[in-house]
This record gives sequence, C-alpha cells and structure tokens, in this order.
Amino acid sequence: VQLQAYGGGLVQAGGSLRLSCAASGSFSSINVMGWYRQAPGKQRELVASITSDGTTNYADSAKGRFTISRDGAKNMVHLHMNSLKPEDTAVYYCNVFGIRTGTTYYSMNIWGQGTEVTVSS
Repeated sequence: VQLQAYGGGLVQAGGSLRLSCAASGSFSSINVMGWYRQAPGKQRELVASITSDGTTNYADSAKGRFTISRDGAKNMVHLHMNSLKPEDTAVYYCNVFGIRTGTTYYSMNIWGQGTEVTVSS
C-alpha cells in the first residue's frame, strides 16, 4: 500500500488549507485513515482519523477547526483545515491503519511521505 499526500503550503493565520491523501495498492478495504503532524522538535501527534464506517476522532487542537472526510470509492482521505494558527505549522502525514485483502486482515500501520504546512502570523 502506498500513500500519496498533497495540498500543503504556506498560508496566513486565519486561512484555510485542504490536505488530500490517496491510497493505492493491492487491498480491498482500509480500516482507519488519518492525519498526523510533527512540528520541529516535537513528537508526531494525531490530528484526526476516520474509520471505514465514518466514525471520526479529532485532537482537541483540531476540534471545531478541522474536518476529516473520506472517499471510500477512491480510497482517499481529506483534511479541511480552517482558522489556521501558527501553532498548526508542521509536517502532516497521512496514515492508514489496517487493510484487508480478500478475507485476510492485516493490522499494519502505513505512512505517507508528509506534506508541509506553514502558517504565518
């Protein structure tokens, strides 16, 4: 499984960005898709995730500002980020947890290459 993330960039505080990630490879379904971020000098942290049945989970810092969505048919996940703050500056990583190929489920963690988001004050 390969993940291709895109949509990062430079934006002013208060602005918006939309990150997208496409999963490709040999699988029939994906369990959880999500976004993590890692700021310089900090640990990677969960931003938001969404399960195959649409259940979402957000970090407290993302609640009310970010929205995660998923296109199951295209195996894509999007992160709509509004009211961006300088503290949102980080490299954002797409993540997949759990894939199914036929009748076999693989409990594996897969990471994309990361896309950089910079929010200027």
